[in-house]
Amino acid sequence: MAENSGSTLSRLTHRLLLVALLAVVTATYANHFHNGFHFDDAHAVVDNPSVRSLTNLPRFFSDATTFSVLPANRTYRPFVSASLALDYALGRGYVPFWFHFSTFIVFLLQLTGMYLFYVAVLRRIRPAAEYETGNRIASLLAVAWYGLHPAIAETVNYIIQRGDVFSTAGVVAALALYARFPRIRRRGLYLLPFAIGLLSKPPAVVFPFLLWLYVAFFEPARERRLYRSFLAALPSLAVCIVLLIFESLMTPKSYAPSILSAADYRMTQPFVLLRYFGSLFLPLHLNVDTDLTAFHTFNAAAQAGFLFVIAIFIAGWLAARKESTRPIAFGLFWFLITSVPTSFYVLSEVENDHRMYFPFVGLVFAVVWSLWLAFESQLQRMSQLQATRHVAFAGVLVLLAAYAFGTYQRNRVWRTDESLWKDDVAKSPHNGRGLMNYGLTQMAKGAYPEALDSFQRALLYTPDYSTLEINLGVLYGVMFQAKEAAQHFQRAIQLAPGSDESHYFYGRWLYQSGDLPSAVRELETATRLNPSRQAAQSLLTVAQATGNTVNYWVDASLYQYRSGNYAACIADAQKALDIQPNTAPAYNNIGAAYAALQQWDLAIQNEREALRIDPSFAVAKNNLEAYTRQVAPSSPKTAEDWLNLSLHDNQAGLFQKSIQDAREALKLRPDYAEAYNNIAAGYEGLHDWDRAIEAAQKAVSLKPDFQLAKNNLAWAQQQRSVQPR
Repeated sequence: MAENSGSTLSRLTHRLLLVALLAVVTATYANHFHNGFHFDDAHAVVDNPSVRSLTNLPRFFSDATTFSVLPANRTYRPFVSASLALDYALGRGYVPFWFHFSTFIVFLLQLTGMYLFYVAVLRRIRPAAEYETGNRIASLLAVAWYGLHPAIAETVNYIIQRGDVFSTAGVVAALALYARFPRIRRRGLYLLPFAIGLLSKPPAVVFPFLLWLYVAFFEPARERRLYRSFLAALPSLAVCIVLLIFESLMTPKSYAPSILSAADYRMTQPFVLLRYFGSLFLPLHLNVDTDLTAFHTFNAAAQAGFLFVIAIFIAGWLAARKESTRPIAFGLFWFLITSVPTSFYVLSEVENDHRMYFPFVGLVFAVVWSLWLAFESQLQRMSQLQATRHVAFAGVLVLLAAYAFGTYQRNRVWRTDESLWKDDVAKSPHNGRGLMNYGLTQMAKGAYPEALDSFQRALLYTPDYSTLEINLGVLYGVMFQAKEAAQHFQRAIQLAPGSDESHYFYGRWLYQSGDLPSAVRELETATRLNPSRQAAQSLLTVAQATGNTVNYWVDASLYQYRSGNYAACIADAQKALDIQPNTAPAYNNIGAAYAALQQWDLAIQNEREALRIDPSFAVAKNNLEAYTRQVAPSSPKTAEDWLNLSLHDNQAGLFQKSIQDAREALKLRPDYAEAYNNIAAGYEGLHDWDRAIEAAQKAVSLKPDFQLAKNNLAWAQQQRSVQPR
């Protein structure tokens, strides 16, 4: 009875130690539960209307478009989306605590599963009772190092990357069930957490290979070991293949994980694994968005990466030859195998800190078991065993406390967008996206000069980044520099014409600027490109409601006239007249449109109607005179006549004809500065900036105080300087 009591007490003690460890991990993460939403959380959580209702729970499993509002980011992760919807419901909104709390609960369950699996593995190689305490302590130390490691905090803090937590926890749980409860294997219950993990994120696909490795290394078999391990992994492999095919069918065709060269990406990955390995020991360069770029040549860094992978493989192969060191081999091969999905499947970034989450489960086990065997070997050579143990464990506790402090500090970094991106640009100063995001935090608090400086530095590294152009447009908009704002919004659309974001933010700025017709046009484009973005739909509804006025349709007709859409100009002006029949500008716009179509009688008729309503309408008077001359007996045109024709052609968008008319005026008056200015405006309409500059300079030289020509000159020079060469 005494022996049984001692055994029970020992098991109870180790369980209490595990509970104490989980409590320490919880205390370390106590400052992270109110951290905000960051980076990809925007499109998958905050802007995603699907997670705001539990009625969408069935849709998460049947419609992958519910994962994100960005078509290129839509992938099939139903359990992640379902969990986000539950968090939203529990918090009755976007309350960070509930989103972090659910992730953290799964994290603690994973740590428990890791402990159970580690102990099961060590029992396989050292089943004797005398080794039980050592097996459990080594397992606890491995779990403690993993649970308190700052690199793990990069995933635990990043809400949308809970997919890594769920998939890793699913694989760990499946292995723990398989190893600890052999009797349930035939029922296939261990496959359930694996399936949940795979439907949370694809890296769980490596489970059959890990299971095969576990059986080959640790399950007793005197002969045909590899064959038996293959049979053991076969059910999970079948489930894996079925789920992968299903996921492939469910993933929308719009999903575009990367634009990087596959060869360059894969050539860089061994070096990335070397960096990950170094981060296990010295996690000094953790950041949310790295500035490491794909290698284009097999340089020294790439060579070092490949040599590292070869060295890890050789170390694992050598460790596998001896039973006592097979856990080391298993952990090293775990590190390599779990890195395969993100190393071969080309993603948008060559490295992400949250990719260390899954591989470190095996790597910490390998390192801790190596150190434990060295520690045991050293103890056998020393006489003062008790004192040596105390010193060693004191040192271990100090190291774990240091890692825990690092995790606590990383939690603080993840507190706000400003703290997160400030940390990122300090560690990755050549990261254009990081500089842009830090600039956004400055713009949000009204520090516009600092934001502009950050954006301009970002341009050095990402000159063709449409999102950066959008944010420059937003910044210049709030700084009341309308010309620069429009320029950057249009540049964003040019870079990414199929992106709804460019059109949405341009439309929002146009709406705020009072240009309702143009705003509606951009917002309609945005909603057509991406109906899932509710912000664009909501603003479009408001703009259309606001736009159902006389001024709206008059402005709309003017825009259509300037765009050369004369039939649309007449139709929009008629809508203004339907609301208020006595609207002189509407008749004037109709007259101008008919004039552009050279239907002079209708043009004259509508201009007279505009003057009947408003006899002082100067534009209508000038138009009427010009159109009347068109139907009068032909007589030689004066320089002023050609200039007026040039002006009308320019307003109608007939830029080549406008230039030609202005040249006719110059034949009559070679020193006609206004004609040169019209030529400059025509070439600006054609985006021929060099000729526009030449004509504007000539106008200014002829008339130094000609402010309009000076403005055209400055605009053309600025446009030429920003055009890609």
